[in-house]
Amino acid sequence: MKQTIATLLSRAIESLAGGELPAETAGIVPHIERTRDPQHGDFATNVAMSMSRVARKSPREIAGLIVAALPSSELVAGVEIAGPGFINFRLAPLARQEEIRSIHATGNAYGRNESGEGQQVIVEFVSANPTGPLHVGHGRHAAYGATVANLLEACGYKVHREYYVNDAGRQMDILAASVWLRYLELGGESFSFPSNGYRGGYVREIAAALRERESSRLHRSSEQVLEGVPADAPDGDREAHIDGVIANMRGLLGEADYRIVLDGGLAGILGDIREDLEQFGVTMDRWFSERGLTESGLVADIIEKLRDDGLAYEKDGALWFRASDFGDDKDRVLVRENGQTTYVASDIAYHLDKRRRGFDTLLDVLGADHHGYVARVRAGLEALGEPGSCLEVRMVQFAVLYRGGEKVQMSTRSGDFVTLRELREEVGDDAARLFYVLRSNDQHLDFDLELAKSRTADNPVYYIQYAHARICSVFRQLHEKDMGWSLTAGLAALHLLAEEHESALMTGLSRYPEVVELGAANRAPQTLVHYLRDLAYDFHTYYNSHTFLVEQDDLRSARLALISAARIVIRNGLALLGVSAPESM
Repeated sequence: MKQTIATLLSRAIESLAGGELPAETAGIVPHIERTRDPQHGDFATNVAMSMSRVARKSPREIAGLIVAALPSSELVAGVEIAGPGFINFRLAPLARQEEIRSIHATGNAYGRNESGEGQQVIVEFVSANPTGPLHVGHGRHAAYGATVANLLEACGYKVHREYYVNDAGRQMDILAASVWLRYLELGGESFSFPSNGYRGGYVREIAAALRERESSRLHRSSEQVLEGVPADAPDGDREAHIDGVIANMRGLLGEADYRIVLDGGLAGILGDIREDLEQFGVTMDRWFSERGLTESGLVADIIEKLRDDGLAYEKDGALWFRASDFGDDKDRVLVRENGQTTYVASDIAYHLDKRRRGFDTLLDVLGADHHGYVARVRAGLEALGEPGSCLEVRMVQFAVLYRGGEKVQMSTRSGDFVTLRELREEVGDDAARLFYVLRSNDQHLDFDLELAKSRTADNPVYYIQYAHARICSVFRQLHEKDMGWSLTAGLAALHLLAEEHESALMTGLSRYPEVVELGAANRAPQTLVHYLRDLAYDFHTYYNSHTFLVEQDDLRSARLALISAARIVIRNGLALLGVSAPESM
């Protein structure tokens, strides 16, 4: 319906442009929104006020010209000028009836549009360090990124979903050392496990698999492992201690065997992450290796280019990028004094690679603690000749899990954390997917386990799914009572639906395409959740107030056509959220 209003307005403006309105008003796309108060109609536009300066007329005068030039439409019952120059549209009942017919005609495609056609978007999300299983915090990133990608795809964007694997750097070294030390313990060695190591049970499982594959070939004594290593905390330095263990490990094993341990840990954890996400309904088009950036030479290439262009300089033995020349708050180190490249260099190289792959928008879903990341990556892109505007970052605030009213602590180092898999097993994938996007990504999320598991109207996933299941139950009752219905007859008899609850449900259903477009444009899945909850309310209220399986054939068919349309929209919306639409509950 919104598009119908837009078309009528555009035709009116074009007919006036070059005559009663300046020629430059032709082609203006009017902004249209639903009215908050039904007394003001269904839709409103401020196009007359936005044209006032160009047209050199008062907004109300412009509004009068536009209203007089509007083509007639049987879908519009009335048009009014309000306030300083708003144009309000009141739809005819036929407009809502036509929308129900459109829902049935398009089915699973209802609500989709082509607003993003021709644009390629890469959505990089989750990208948790492969040093342990996904925990409940990562789950919010997964649900948010996957749902935003679905919404963009529903709006015609060509979407690529990607996980950036941080398989290089110090954290991977710590993981390798942690696995090896557990491997040595399985061989009978005894020592205090580093306070800075990874302590989760998954490390023991990986170490056991390594012991099974390699037997004792990689075994060394604890005396060899700890020789010359600085004391650990609390008496010593935890960072220096783990670095000493890593250095000894490399020396004792050699680079080839060291890589065997590291790759074994990486493969075990990545395999677990991939399986976890797939079971959660989140699939990636590519798992991009950070290590591959270095091995391909891209990191070295961008460093060389920045140096050649005078955008990198030496200071204190390190190589620095002039990031402050491009809006960052300070310059950034590209190569440390020891010759090791930094994550800044890798991040810039990675995003340049995304652009070279043809993506127009680089949408990164990151944790709320990554604010500094945005400026330095954007600076790097601009320094390399790419538009900084191509980078879009959405920060996801922390998800806090509550069990029995008590906050659950999480830490991948200590191993004392609740995994995403454990959460999924407790509340189910549907509840987890929907609860994670219940609030805006920039708001903290308190995940209430008891609410997520409840079968009450307070639980949004249950409430929405129950509406779908209730509709399905009506059709089962129809069959059990041996009553017939015809969709064709029902669509022809929609004019019989004059009850207040029927009008409300039809109006709610007609809003769905707007909600999909708005959710995609604002990267706001919660918009869809709130809409579906409101739609479920409209249906439940209708269900509790009226009988669908009435004796009058045409009225019965009309009501069944209406609730069948609701079933389609609820199913379509839940699918975008990655949530199932059960037929019985």
